[in-house]
Amino acid sequence: MYKILKAENIADKIYLMDVEAPRVASHCEPGQFVIVKMDEKGERIPLTICDYDREKGTITIVFQTVGASTEKMAKLKAGDSFQDFVGPLGRPSEMVEEDLEELKKKKIVFVAGGVGTAPVFPQVKWLYAHGIECDVIVGAKNKDLIILEDELRAIAGDNLYITTDDGSYVRKGMGTDVLKDLVNNQGKKYDRCIAIGPLIMMKFVCLLTKELGIPTIVSMNPIMVDGTGMCGACRLQVGDEIKFACVDGPEFDGHLVDFDQAMKRQQTYKTEEGRAMLKLQEGDTHHGGCGNCGND
Repeated sequence: MYKILKAENIADKIYLMDVEAPRVASHCEPGQFVIVKMDEKGERIPLTICDYDREKGTITIVFQTVGASTEKMAKLKAGDSFQDFVGPLGRPSEMVEEDLEELKKKKIVFVAGGVGTAPVFPQVKWLYAHGIECDVIVGAKNKDLIILEDELRAIAGDNLYITTDDGSYVRKGMGTDVLKDLVNNQGKKYDRCIAIGPLIMMKFVCLLTKELGIPTIVSMNPIMVDGTGMCGACRLQVGDEIKFACVDGPEFDGHLVDFDQAMKRQQTYKTEEGRAMLKLQEGDTHHGGCGNCGND
């Protein structure tokens, strides 16, 4: 059992939990995820790691209630436990494996949308810990959906830019509006953009960064379901290749991801008939197995 040490409602329908999971905390890196399960009959829920403390042996997760399982999970309190807490899964962010001196020469901008701010945070924190500054754009529909502002402000300082669709907080507009302003009006130059959020948001960030000539990484964790490649939910087209977000990612070259196909497929996958049709159409490439089994 994995004890919940802290459980907070940090925004409208968004919850944060610190979970005691020493083995996960000792091995995880920014960009990876865990799979949680509340009880024997509970649904497996993949969640990106928001933060970790190796010394305390804790993992921080953030989730939004979108269905019965997450609604049930939101009712858990400090002192309750998860039956399963599996991880770290997925590949770490590529910057973790880069040469630090080379990385320090690069100017990086993050664009986070809604709950996508949670997986952005550990990457920004990792850069800060290694003495690397970056710009961070956080966007949400309204003020009530802005999360981790204080935590990001503490490490990004004046390089944190907040925007809301309805203008209820700081400024009105999308994250793309802020990025465009920083590049076109404030003369900022970026070597890399990392965008994490809803599929439609990442699609439009990539359209803009392609126009601006900024290489872009996206995290496809929003399309994960099973988290092990067996269900086929996170199958996506990346350039000329078929990839699976959970075993090959979750990060990919955003300019190669077919977002239109991914969004259409996500809708189809929601129904039992849709899942059966996708399995029939995609045959042996429908799932990614463990990543080492050749899709057997």
